[in-house]
Amino acid sequence: MPDAPSDLTHRRRMLVLAICCMSLLIVSLDNTVLNVALPSMAKDFDATLSGMQWTIDAYTLVLASLLMLAGSTADRIGRRKVFTIGLIVFTAASVACSLAPSLEALVAFRMVQAVGGSMLNPVAMSIITNTFTDPRERARAIGVWGGVVGISMAAGPIVGGLLVDSIGWRSIFWVNLPVGLAALLLTLRYVPESRAPKARRPDPVGQVLIIALLGSLTYAIIEAPDAGWTSTRIIVFAAIAVAALTGLLAYEPRRDEPLIDLRFFRSAPFSGATVIAVSAFAALGGFLFLSTLYLQDVRGLDALHAGLWMLPMATMALVCAPLSGRLVGSRGPRLPLLVAGVTMTASGVLLAAFDAETSNGSLFVAYVLFGIGFGFVNAPITNTAVSGMPRAQAGVAAAVASTSRQIGQTLGVAVIGAVLASGVAGSSYADSFVDAGRTCWWIIAGCGLAVLVLGALTSGRWAKETARRTARRLAEPEVRAEADLTSSG
Repeated sequence: MPDAPSDLTHRRRMLVLAICCMSLLIVSLDNTVLNVALPSMAKDFDATLSGMQWTIDAYTLVLASLLMLAGSTADRIGRRKVFTIGLIVFTAASVACSLAPSLEALVAFRMVQAVGGSMLNPVAMSIITNTFTDPRERARAIGVWGGVVGISMAAGPIVGGLLVDSIGWRSIFWVNLPVGLAALLLTLRYVPESRAPKARRPDPVGQVLIIALLGSLTYAIIEAPDAGWTSTRIIVFAAIAVAALTGLLAYEPRRDEPLIDLRFFRSAPFSGATVIAVSAFAALGGFLFLSTLYLQDVRGLDALHAGLWMLPMATMALVCAPLSGRLVGSRGPRLPLLVAGVTMTASGVLLAAFDAETSNGSLFVAYVLFGIGFGFVNAPITNTAVSGMPRAQAGVAAAVASTSRQIGQTLGVAVIGAVLASGVAGSSYADSFVDAGRTCWWIIAGCGLAVLVLGALTSGRWAKETARRTARRLAEPEVRAEADLTSSG
């Protein structure tokens, strides 16, 4: 009989946390490393700006579409089982990416990678939530989890730059192989199996609607600069996105066990965390995409030196993430969210209004500010999403938070890329990049402002009361089910 999460020693819980963090490391490192390699990939495959966007968004799009399915499936059939399958698929697909003969093949393999990735982060968070049952201990564990994102941001640009400049861009996918195999072996040996007391039924209609919504919306945004914003193709895909969203809102509340439990959103902190996640990760996706192209294509830096320029941002994220986790555990999410909102907004405004990218000193300050903001924002998002929810639904709640992150990153790359493509069309790329990028930096500043405003509005006394009411409503069926089991026993 495997150990129950609640029976684990402190040392064993720390080991489970480390194993879960390994999965987050390879997924997060994959994204940051890939950004640095984009110009090299574009040269090898003669790719357009939209082609570079798809190498990122094909991954995040599939990931966002499948995260909630993976979370509910893991709650139903076993979290360790789904986590193990995810490690196998992700690691194997990484090898396939390194061998891709064309841009189309690379995009396809990235989508397979995302299928495996969808089984990792939300399921790992669910494992952590069920392993660390004490709220303060859980908050600290989530802070460590957030710190891994900072490690990947700090290591990614440097590792990616070294590999691209010395071996070639294909080598960036080799990093996932040893970490993925080590995590797989340790999972089989040390991670206990867990699942929700009551199994959730699949929701194929809801899943199809989510894929249709995210896929058609992303396609319309990325391809609009080339096809034309009013072209028939773009209008059709935009209409599909609207129809899918309408269908989702109408269909899901009618199911007893929906893929997306819309009752979660009656909690103001949960709703706020969801929108904050979209905004923060849209800013991150756009920031990394725009910075990579600017540093290499406009300033003419190689991949390694471009990575070194992004190191201040990544270092601050690494330093601030554990601090944010401790603050969330001791004082709640409000202060970290306000710090994140102020610094991310200031970074965007500095780059948009004061042309910070044209001065080395100002660019350094802007990168530091953004790193502080991103470091502080991750822990309160995750903690708010899962705290207060019944443990039986931890997988779904964590998956909604993770999905929001991926949706944000997908939209950030799509929107920033579309605005940039429209601004440089028909002009000298390097000469017009800074002017086109100014609008992009304002968009990133707006995302930071959204984090600030929503963080203030959804972390007060009224918001906490909505969270308590929502948790009681969600727990009622669980309590009734336990009572029925007791009476029948």
